[in-house]
Amino acid sequence: MTQSFTQQITFYTEDHEWVTVHGELATVGITQYAAEQLGDVVFVETPDVGKTVKKGDELAVVESVKAASDVYAPLSGEVVEANEKLADAPETVNEHAESEGWFCVIKFSDGAETEGLMDKDAYYEFCKGQ
Repeated sequence: MTQSFTQQITFYTEDHEWVTVHGELATVGITQYAAEQLGDVVFVETPDVGKTVKKGDELAVVESVKAASDVYAPLSGEVVEANEKLADAPETVNEHAESEGWFCVIKFSDGAETEGLMDKDAYYEFCKGQ
């Protein structure tokens, strides 16, 4: 018996979003670094399912006790799922920014767009310069 596993690769943006690509889908959130900079998250507005975005478009909004920040689409495509749990539990972004605190899933349209994104090591180096 053979099993098929979809390879998952996580990339990072200079705007502190992470995107985990799995097949033709990409899960998007903000990094732990971004969550720490924001402070206590009190509200998250996730995108509507069916919304089409281009790389760099506003995708979501996260508000904390310090500020409100836009979250940008790291890849172009269509939103196929939103993390509705964040409406009632926005603190999940602080507690689990790079796992359960994801914002949405995008069915992306151009895999070449990942070429401008950073891997984990490059992102950590980038953060050191912040």
